[in-house]
Amino acid sequence: MTTKTKSLSLTAFLTLLLIAFMMGTNHVAARLAFNSGLDVATAVLVRSAVTAMVVAIIVMWAGLSWRMDAKQKRGLLFVGLLIGAQSQLLYGAVSRLPVALALIAFNTYPLWTALWERVVYGKSPDKAVLQALPILLLGLCLALDVLGAASGLGVGAHAAQVGVGVAFGLAAGAVFGLSMVVMQHETIGMDGRVRTVNTLVIASVMAIVVIGVQGGTHWPKSDMGWYALAALTFLYGTAFTIMFTVLPKLGVGNNIAIMNAEPVFALIMAWLVLGQTIASSQIAGALLVVGTVIWLGLRKR
Repeated sequence: MTTKTKSLSLTAFLTLLLIAFMMGTNHVAARLAFNSGLDVATAVLVRSAVTAMVVAIIVMWAGLSWRMDAKQKRGLLFVGLLIGAQSQLLYGAVSRLPVALALIAFNTYPLWTALWERVVYGKSPDKAVLQALPILLLGLCLALDVLGAASGLGVGAHAAQVGVGVAFGLAAGAVFGLSMVVMQHETIGMDGRVRTVNTLVIASVMAIVVIGVQGGTHWPKSDMGWYALAALTFLYGTAFTIMFTVLPKLGVGNNIAIMNAEPVFALIMAWLVLGQTIASSQIAGALLVVGTVIWLGLRKR
């Protein structure tokens, strides 16, 4: 017996693209704020705390239960710690690299997810993931200009220039992949909105700890920096709110992978707002990575 897949409506498609646009633009706003003196931990604290409060109001308005069993509590704590770390790492990459390239490095998370499922739960990766692996790696090498050809610096000098930022982006992808695996296996039965509130609260607490270790908050030093902080908080919070309140009603299913167009929007907005440009070969690599990730998400299982 075959199951018919409901086609994606225009409203759902445009909503997915809107979320991708807001998430990509959120990182461009973050880079503006970082350039004005805002530190990563303070940015994570503000956006996570505000979003947690908004989603908590939605949870209470919907009358959802906050109850969870012992397994869900342990899983949720671990997921919260991972998301907190991922937030710090990704913004760390955004503060060091062209925004689109930071997101491309992060977009390796489907590969990390498959790896973690194999390592932690012994589940073999799908054939499609194995087929996509060389394409993703090729696109990543082109996008990040691994050989230093586009920059003209050569391997060593280029690695010294972008290596830390790339490491942060890849680490963010690895941590996010692990969080997805743990979430899927250890928080079964929890409403996504309840899980999101708890996760963001833990991420906020982690940010406070980091702020304490670094000696306090570092706020923007210009009006533009404050506007950028407000923008990144609004964009991040709005995107999350739409994701957990509107998307379930639209029945987007696996089509949520369309949101992986985020780096493309970030590339355009970073060029318009920040003046960041990358070589044509890097753009080709970025599109290769984004296209492959979207294909993985939309494939029939």
